[in-house]
Amino acid sequence: MTKEILLRVQKSFPLDPKPFEVIAKELGIGEDEVISIIQDQKDQKIIRQTSAIFDTKSLGYKSSLVAFEIDEDKIDEAVKILNAHPGISHNYERNHTFNIWFTLACSPTTTLGLEPTIEALAKLTKANDFIILPTLKLFKISVKLDTTGKEAKKEKVVKKENINIEMTPLHMDVVKLLQKDIDIKSEPFEDIINTLDINYDQFFKIVDELQQSGMMRRFASILNHRRAGFNANAMVVWDVDETNGEDIGKTAAQFSAVSHCYLRPKYPNWPYNLFTMVHGKTKEETNAVVDSIDEEIESKSHMMLYSSREFKKVRLTYFTNAEQIWETKYKNGEL
Repeated sequence: MTKEILLRVQKSFPLDPKPFEVIAKELGIGEDEVISIIQDQKDQKIIRQTSAIFDTKSLGYKSSLVAFEIDEDKIDEAVKILNAHPGISHNYERNHTFNIWFTLACSPTTTLGLEPTIEALAKLTKANDFIILPTLKLFKISVKLDTTGKEAKKEKVVKKENINIEMTPLHMDVVKLLQKDIDIKSEPFEDIINTLDINYDQFFKIVDELQQSGMMRRFASILNHRRAGFNANAMVVWDVDETNGEDIGKTAAQFSAVSHCYLRPKYPNWPYNLFTMVHGKTKEETNAVVDSIDEEIESKSHMMLYSSREFKKVRLTYFTNAEQIWETKYKNGEL
Protein backbone atom coordinates (compact mmCIF):
# COMPACT_ATOMS: atom_id res chain seq x y z
CA MET A 1 0.00 0.00 0.00
CA THR A 2 2.90 2.37 0.73
CA LYS A 3 4.14 2.11 -2.87
CA GLU A 4 0.68 2.87 -4.26
CA ILE A 5 0.34 5.91 -2.00
CA LEU A 6 3.79 7.21 -2.99
CA LEU A 7 2.90 6.95 -6.67
CA ARG A 8 -0.47 8.65 -6.10
CA VAL A 9 0.93 11.69 -4.29
CA GLN A 10 3.63 12.12 -6.96
CA LYS A 11 1.17 12.11 -9.84
CA SER A 12 -1.28 14.67 -8.51
CA PHE A 13 -1.90 15.45 -4.89
CA PRO A 14 -5.66 15.94 -4.31
CA LEU A 15 -6.54 19.61 -4.15
CA ASP A 16 -9.26 19.16 -1.59
CA PRO A 17 -9.82 20.36 1.99
CA LYS A 18 -9.15 16.77 3.15
CA PRO A 19 -6.77 15.31 0.53
CA PHE A 20 -5.72 12.28 2.57
CA GLU A 21 -9.36 11.28 2.94
CA VAL A 22 -9.66 11.42 -0.87
CA ILE A 23 -6.68 9.08 -1.25
CA ALA A 24 -8.04 6.78 1.49
CA LYS A 25 -11.39 6.41 -0.30
CA GLU A 26 -9.62 5.61 -3.58
CA LEU A 27 -7.58 2.85 -1.93
CA GLY A 28 -10.28 1.51 0.38
CA ILE A 29 -8.44 2.27 3.63
CA GLY A 30 -8.78 4.81 6.45
CA GLU A 31 -7.61 8.42 6.38
CA ASP A 32 -5.52 7.89 9.52
CA GLU A 33 -3.65 5.04 7.83
CA VAL A 34 -2.82 7.21 4.81
CA ILE A 35 -1.61 10.04 7.05
CA SER A 36 0.48 7.59 9.10
CA ILE A 37 2.12 6.08 5.99
CA ILE A 38 2.91 9.47 4.43
CA GLN A 39 4.28 10.85 7.70
CA ASP A 40 6.47 7.76 8.07
CA GLN A 41 7.81 8.19 4.52
CA LYS A 42 8.53 11.84 5.28
CA ASP A 43 10.27 10.96 8.54
CA GLN A 44 12.45 8.52 6.61
CA LYS A 45 13.19 11.35 4.15
CA ILE A 46 11.79 9.31 1.27
CA ILE A 47 9.27 12.10 0.67
CA ARG A 48 11.37 15.21 0.24
CA GLN A 49 8.59 17.79 0.06
CA THR A 50 4.89 18.18 -0.78
CA SER A 51 4.05 21.56 -2.27
CA ALA A 52 3.17 23.40 -5.45
CA ILE A 53 5.49 23.14 -8.43
CA PHE A 54 5.58 26.43 -10.31
CA ASP A 55 6.70 27.29 -13.82
CA THR A 56 9.68 29.59 -13.44
CA LYS A 57 9.25 31.29 -16.83
CA SER A 58 5.54 31.96 -16.31
CA LEU A 59 6.33 33.76 -13.06
CA GLY A 60 8.70 36.10 -14.92
CA TYR A 61 11.98 34.43 -13.95
CA LYS A 62 14.79 33.69 -16.40
CA SER A 63 16.62 30.43 -15.87
CA SER A 64 19.17 28.10 -17.40
CA LEU A 65 21.10 24.92 -16.90
CA VAL A 66 24.80 25.79 -16.54
CA ALA A 67 27.93 23.63 -16.64
CA PHE A 68 31.25 24.76 -15.13
CA GLU A 69 34.68 23.24 -15.55
CA ILE A 70 36.27 23.43 -12.11
CA ASP A 71 39.67 22.07 -11.08
CA GLU A 72 39.34 19.13 -8.69
CA ASP A 73 41.08 20.93 -5.83
CA LYS A 74 38.74 23.94 -6.17
CA ILE A 75 35.42 22.06 -6.20
CA ASP A 76 34.63 22.29 -2.48
CA GLU A 77 35.12 26.05 -2.34
CA ALA A 78 33.28 26.51 -5.65
CA VAL A 79 30.30 24.55 -4.34
CA LYS A 80 30.06 26.80 -1.26
CA ILE A 81 29.99 29.85 -3.50
CA LEU A 82 27.41 28.40 -5.89
CA ASN A 83 25.12 27.01 -3.21
CA ALA A 84 25.02 30.39 -1.48
CA HIS A 85 23.20 31.91 -4.46
CA PRO A 86 19.43 31.71 -3.75
CA GLY A 87 18.63 31.20 -7.45
CA ILE A 88 20.55 27.92 -7.62
CA SER A 89 18.18 25.09 -6.76
CA HIS A 90 20.06 22.04 -8.11
CA ASN A 91 23.82 21.48 -8.12
CA TYR A 92 25.65 18.24 -9.00
CA GLU A 93 29.05 16.89 -9.85
CA ARG A 94 28.93 14.80 -13.06
CA ASN A 95 31.39 12.57 -14.89
CA HIS A 96 32.66 15.00 -17.52
CA THR A 97 35.26 17.72 -18.06
CA PHE A 98 32.34 20.06 -17.42
CA ASN A 99 32.00 18.60 -13.97
CA ILE A 100 29.74 21.00 -12.03
CA TRP A 101 26.15 21.25 -13.28
CA PHE A 102 23.58 23.58 -11.74
CA THR A 103 20.34 25.37 -12.52
CA LEU A 104 20.13 29.11 -11.97
CA ALA A 105 17.07 31.34 -11.98
CA CYS A 106 16.98 35.13 -11.75
CA SER A 107 13.87 37.05 -10.76
CA PRO A 108 12.14 39.81 -12.75
CA THR A 109 13.70 42.34 -10.35
CA THR A 110 17.30 41.19 -10.74
CA THR A 111 19.78 44.04 -11.17
CA LEU A 112 22.48 41.82 -12.67
CA GLY A 113 20.58 39.56 -15.04
CA LEU A 114 21.04 35.88 -15.82
CA GLU A 115 24.20 35.83 -17.96
CA PRO A 116 26.08 38.47 -15.92
CA THR A 117 25.27 36.46 -12.78
CA ILE A 118 26.70 33.31 -14.40
CA GLU A 119 29.82 35.24 -15.42
CA ALA A 120 30.14 36.57 -11.85
CA LEU A 121 29.85 33.04 -10.44
CA ALA A 122 32.42 31.76 -12.92
CA LYS A 123 34.85 34.43 -11.76
CA LEU A 124 34.17 33.79 -8.07
CA THR A 125 34.61 30.01 -8.44
CA LYS A 126 37.67 30.31 -10.72
CA ALA A 127 35.96 28.20 -13.40
CA ASN A 128 38.20 27.32 -16.34
CA ASP A 129 35.28 27.32 -18.76
CA PHE A 130 31.49 27.23 -18.78
CA ILE A 131 28.51 26.73 -21.06
CA ILE A 132 25.04 28.21 -20.69
CA LEU A 133 22.27 25.82 -21.71
CA PRO A 134 18.86 27.53 -21.61
CA THR A 135 15.70 25.67 -22.60
CA LEU A 136 14.88 26.17 -26.27
CA LYS A 137 11.97 23.73 -26.20
CA LEU A 138 10.39 21.97 -23.23
CA PHE A 139 8.84 18.58 -23.95
CA LYS A 140 8.37 17.24 -20.45
CA ILE A 141 9.05 18.06 -16.82
CA SER A 142 7.35 15.72 -14.40
CA VAL A 143 9.20 13.63 -11.83
CA LYS A 144 7.09 10.55 -11.09
CA LEU A 145 9.15 7.61 -9.87
CA ASP A 146 7.38 4.31 -10.49
CA THR A 147 7.44 2.97 -6.94
CA THR A 148 4.99 0.17 -7.83
CA GLY A 149 6.81 -1.20 -10.88
CA LYS A 150 3.42 -1.47 -12.60
CA GLU A 151 3.39 1.69 -14.70
CA ALA A 152 3.46 1.48 -18.49
CA LYS A 153 6.86 1.97 -20.10
CA LYS A 154 5.46 4.79 -22.20
CA GLU A 155 2.98 7.55 -21.53
CA LYS A 156 1.20 10.15 -23.58
CA VAL A 157 2.56 13.64 -22.94
CA VAL A 158 -0.27 16.15 -23.28
CA LYS A 159 0.44 19.85 -23.71
CA LYS A 160 -2.47 21.86 -22.37
CA GLU A 161 -3.53 25.30 -23.50
CA ASN A 162 -3.02 27.99 -20.89
CA ILE A 163 -5.35 30.86 -20.09
CA ASN A 164 -4.43 34.42 -19.17
CA ILE A 165 -5.28 35.55 -15.66
CA GLU A 166 -4.88 38.81 -13.76
CA MET A 167 -2.40 38.33 -10.93
CA THR A 168 -3.87 40.07 -7.90
CA PRO A 169 -2.10 40.56 -4.55
CA LEU A 170 -4.13 37.59 -3.27
CA HIS A 171 -2.84 35.40 -6.12
CA MET A 172 0.70 36.42 -5.18
CA ASP A 173 0.10 35.63 -1.51
CA VAL A 174 -1.22 32.19 -2.45
CA VAL A 175 1.86 31.55 -4.61
CA LYS A 176 4.16 32.42 -1.71
CA LEU A 177 2.34 30.10 0.69
CA LEU A 178 1.87 27.21 -1.75
CA GLN A 179 5.67 26.97 -2.08
CA LYS A 180 5.95 25.75 1.49
CA ASP A 181 6.04 22.09 2.45
CA ILE A 182 2.66 21.11 3.89
CA ASP A 183 2.12 19.55 7.30
CA ILE A 184 0.85 15.98 7.13
CA LYS A 185 -2.51 16.38 8.82
CA SER A 186 -6.16 15.97 7.91
CA GLU A 187 -6.54 19.54 6.57
CA PRO A 188 -3.06 20.60 5.38
CA PHE A 189 -4.34 23.70 3.55
CA GLU A 190 -6.12 25.01 6.65
CA ASP A 191 -3.09 27.09 7.68
CA ILE A 192 -3.08 28.90 4.33
CA ILE A 193 -6.75 29.86 4.38
CA ASN A 194 -6.46 30.98 8.00
CA THR A 195 -3.38 33.08 7.22
CA LEU A 196 -5.11 34.74 4.24
CA ASP A 197 -8.52 34.92 5.97
CA ILE A 198 -10.31 33.29 3.03
CA ASN A 199 -12.46 30.15 2.69
CA TYR A 200 -11.68 26.93 0.87
CA ASP A 201 -13.80 27.85 -2.17
CA GLN A 202 -11.84 31.08 -2.65
CA PHE A 203 -8.53 29.30 -2.12
CA PHE A 204 -9.14 26.44 -4.54
CA LYS A 205 -10.53 28.86 -7.14
CA ILE A 206 -7.23 30.74 -7.10
CA VAL A 207 -5.24 27.49 -7.17
CA ASP A 208 -7.26 26.36 -10.20
CA GLU A 209 -6.60 29.67 -11.96
CA LEU A 210 -2.87 29.33 -11.28
CA GLN A 211 -2.95 25.85 -12.83
CA GLN A 212 -5.06 26.93 -15.80
CA SER A 213 -2.63 29.77 -16.48
CA GLY A 214 0.37 27.42 -16.46
CA MET A 215 2.03 29.30 -13.62
CA MET A 216 1.51 26.30 -11.37
CA ARG A 217 2.37 23.02 -13.05
CA ARG A 218 0.93 20.80 -10.34
CA PHE A 219 0.81 20.14 -6.63
CA ALA A 220 2.67 16.97 -5.71
CA SER A 221 5.09 15.14 -3.48
CA ILE A 222 8.69 14.92 -4.63
CA LEU A 223 10.68 11.89 -3.51
CA ASN A 224 14.32 11.60 -2.58
CA HIS A 225 15.41 9.44 -5.51
CA ARG A 226 18.10 7.45 -3.75
CA ARG A 227 16.12 6.86 -0.57
CA ALA A 228 13.20 5.70 -2.70
CA GLY A 229 15.48 3.09 -4.29
CA PHE A 230 16.23 4.88 -7.57
CA ASN A 231 20.01 4.89 -7.37
CA ALA A 232 20.89 5.12 -11.07
CA ASN A 233 19.65 8.46 -12.36
CA ALA A 234 21.43 9.74 -15.45
CA MET A 235 21.32 12.92 -17.44
CA VAL A 236 21.52 11.57 -20.98
CA VAL A 237 22.51 14.06 -23.67
CA TRP A 238 21.96 13.46 -27.38
CA ASP A 239 23.37 15.02 -30.54
CA VAL A 240 20.29 15.35 -32.74
CA ASP A 241 19.45 17.26 -35.89
CA GLU A 242 17.99 20.65 -34.93
CA THR A 243 15.62 20.63 -37.91
CA ASN A 244 13.97 17.48 -36.60
CA GLY A 245 14.60 18.18 -32.91
CA GLU A 246 10.97 18.78 -31.98
CA ASP A 247 9.72 15.41 -33.24
CA ILE A 248 12.70 13.63 -31.68
CA GLY A 249 12.13 15.33 -28.34
CA LYS A 250 8.45 14.38 -28.30
CA THR A 251 9.36 10.74 -28.89
CA ALA A 252 11.94 10.66 -26.08
CA ALA A 253 9.53 12.37 -23.67
CA GLN A 254 7.01 9.53 -24.00
CA PHE A 255 9.17 7.15 -21.97
CA SER A 256 7.83 6.98 -18.41
CA ALA A 257 11.34 6.73 -16.95
CA VAL A 258 12.17 10.12 -18.51
CA SER A 259 11.23 12.90 -16.10
CA HIS A 260 12.75 15.87 -17.93
CA CYS A 261 13.17 16.38 -21.67
CA TYR A 262 14.49 19.59 -23.24
CA LEU A 263 16.05 20.91 -26.41
CA ARG A 264 19.05 23.13 -25.63
CA PRO A 265 21.71 24.94 -27.73
CA LYS A 266 24.87 23.38 -29.16
CA TYR A 267 28.36 24.89 -28.92
CA PRO A 268 31.66 24.14 -30.69
CA ASN A 269 32.81 22.35 -27.52
CA TRP A 270 29.38 20.85 -26.74
CA PRO A 271 27.55 19.01 -29.58
CA TYR A 272 24.63 17.70 -27.50
CA ASN A 273 21.30 19.48 -27.70
CA LEU A 274 18.63 17.03 -26.47
CA PHE A 275 18.64 16.47 -22.71
CA THR A 276 16.76 13.66 -20.99
CA MET A 277 16.75 12.76 -17.29
CA VAL A 278 16.33 8.99 -16.98
CA HIS A 279 15.55 7.30 -13.66
CA GLY A 280 16.16 3.69 -12.73
CA LYS A 281 16.77 1.53 -9.67
CA THR A 282 19.95 0.08 -11.19
CA LYS A 283 22.37 1.11 -13.91
CA GLU A 284 21.21 -1.90 -15.92
CA GLU A 285 17.62 -0.67 -15.74
CA THR A 286 18.60 2.87 -16.71
CA ASN A 287 20.81 1.62 -19.53
CA ALA A 288 17.94 -0.47 -20.87
CA VAL A 289 15.70 2.61 -21.05
CA VAL A 290 18.44 4.58 -22.82
CA ASP A 291 18.90 1.73 -25.31
CA SER A 292 15.15 1.75 -25.99
CA ILE A 293 15.19 5.51 -26.60
CA ASP A 294 18.23 5.09 -28.87
CA GLU A 295 16.29 2.57 -30.96
CA GLU A 296 13.43 5.01 -31.50
CA ILE A 297 15.14 8.33 -32.16
CA GLU A 298 17.70 9.49 -34.69
CA SER A 299 20.87 10.77 -33.05
CA LYS A 300 24.50 11.03 -34.07
CA SER A 301 25.67 10.08 -30.59
CA HIS A 302 24.67 10.22 -26.95
CA MET A 303 26.40 10.32 -23.59
CA MET A 304 25.25 9.31 -20.11
CA LEU A 305 26.23 11.71 -17.34
CA TYR A 306 25.75 10.20 -13.92
CA SER A 307 25.88 12.42 -10.85
CA SER A 308 28.70 11.42 -8.52
CA ARG A 309 27.73 13.95 -5.86
CA GLU A 310 24.60 15.95 -5.08
CA PHE A 311 25.48 19.34 -3.60
CA LYS A 312 22.09 21.00 -3.56
CA LYS A 313 18.54 20.05 -4.40
CA VAL A 314 15.79 22.34 -3.17
CA ARG A 315 12.68 23.99 -4.50
CA LEU A 316 13.31 27.49 -5.76
CA THR A 317 11.71 30.04 -3.43
CA TYR A 318 9.99 32.78 -5.43
CA PHE A 319 9.53 36.45 -4.61
CA THR A 320 11.88 36.90 -1.67
CA ASN A 321 14.62 39.49 -1.11
CA ALA A 322 17.41 36.86 -0.99
CA GLU A 323 18.55 37.58 -4.55
CA GLN A 324 18.73 41.32 -3.85
CA ILE A 325 20.88 40.66 -0.77
CA TRP A 326 23.25 38.42 -2.80
CA GLU A 327 23.58 40.97 -5.61
CA THR A 328 24.25 43.81 -3.16
CA LYS A 329 27.02 41.77 -1.51
CA TYR A 330 28.54 40.95 -4.90
CA LYS A 331 28.54 44.58 -6.02
CA ASN A 332 30.09 45.61 -2.71
CA GLY A 333 32.82 43.01 -3.05
CA GLU A 334 31.64 41.11 0.04
CA LEU A 335 31.47 37.67 -1.59
